[in-house]
Amino acid sequence: MKNKFLKQLFLSCTVTCALTAPLSAELLWEQQAEKLPEWVDNQVVYEVNVRQYSQDSSFKSIERDLNRISDLGINTLWFMPITPIGEKNRKGELGSYYSVKDYMGVNPEFGTPEDFKSLVKQAHMRGMKVIIDWVGNHSACDNPLTIEHPEYYVKNDEGNFIPPIGTDWTDVIQFDFSKPGLLEYQTQAMTYWIQEFGVDGFRCDFALGVPTEFWNELSSNLRKVKPDLFMLAEADVANHQLKAFNASYGWQLLHAFAAIAQGEHDANYLDVVLSRQSLTYPKDSNFLLMTSNHDMNSWEGTVYERLGGGAKVFAVLAMTMKGIPLVYNGQEAGLDKRLEFFIKDPIQWNKTSPMEKFYKTLIHLKTKNPSLEATASFNRVPTTDDASIYAYTRGKAEKGQILVIANLKAHDMEFEIGTDVIKGDWTDVFTGKKIHLSGSEELKLNMWNYLVLERK
Repeated sequence: MKNKFLKQLFLSCTVTCALTAPLSAELLWEQQAEKLPEWVDNQVVYEVNVRQYSQDSSFKSIERDLNRISDLGINTLWFMPITPIGEKNRKGELGSYYSVKDYMGVNPEFGTPEDFKSLVKQAHMRGMKVIIDWVGNHSACDNPLTIEHPEYYVKNDEGNFIPPIGTDWTDVIQFDFSKPGLLEYQTQAMTYWIQEFGVDGFRCDFALGVPTEFWNELSSNLRKVKPDLFMLAEADVANHQLKAFNASYGWQLLHAFAAIAQGEHDANYLDVVLSRQSLTYPKDSNFLLMTSNHDMNSWEGTVYERLGGGAKVFAVLAMTMKGIPLVYNGQEAGLDKRLEFFIKDPIQWNKTSPMEKFYKTLIHLKTKNPSLEATASFNRVPTTDDASIYAYTRGKAEKGQILVIANLKAHDMEFEIGTDVIKGDWTDVFTGKKIHLSGSEELKLNMWNYLVLERK
């Protein structure tokens, strides 16, 4: 998605509806979610905006930077759409990545197919996985399919192609999913990227716009080609994870972080979100957790605009709560500007930003400690001020258990925490300091501060 309609659509649909849904809403908690591929359990996803990543917007520049990204601890790269961009009705100077002119082509602005193959190969050699964006709901207005298969598209009463209903996405036109040939085509096109380039999965854009039944069949077809394929839905639709997708966007937590940071809710609001998810989604569902992404950065504001002084503490939560963390390129360099979407606006890389060490510490913890795997247990720990302090454990004591204590208020907090679960010796992952907890502790955390402790 690529414009300000995102806020209207998703804030109303995924946050308001999800958190105030009537009791008659479908509850899927007794059904089993599609199994997460084993390799995904300890992944941290790094979103790559190729156009804005470097001055030359090239695959080669990203390949040259792979050692730095790998050293950061990242083990999955997600590339925003790398396909050629439509020219008809193009938005802005360069257009939107999500206006796909050729589903099996490579955007020449970024390089050649061989360049991308080399990038994927080099990433795999470093133990990284690669997923790419898939835009299945709509195509560019000048995609050859409009001539070769015009029946694949929705048309108005005058027989003209139309953009997705309810949007101002005038640079794209809506597919008609009642046409059986469309499923065959998308299966063929996605299989091409798996077989020819070796991609390990797809982040499916605007998955809400595509019927779940279509996704179910498409995913089933693709898993016959690659059984451990990772399918990620950019949507908050509970039945997506019954068959089609391995994970959904954690929109609810993303917006809850901002609501708490801006004083609209207190820390207990996180439990409201988690409880709602546990009832409405199938058992063992998975979510992509983040404090930013390309949409949020460009249209809603930087993490510092939306989260203020809480930018780091909410990053701690996103990296250590139950889920699959996402880092948007530049966050590790303290990205503090909204990147333009339709024109060239490269990231200003700050090689000395303290955020790099901060993220490196968290990412290495996430990827190396089994207690932070996506499927590891999560349990909130009570304090005397749960409205301000959010504390929880991940995993079991014998497997490097993690304890997080976070102050989600813009002022210093004194409180007590007490439970047998926290008894024992811990190490502060940021300072290396050894800490012994008796089980009942009086603590003080400065505003927006946090403790991340690990059992060795």
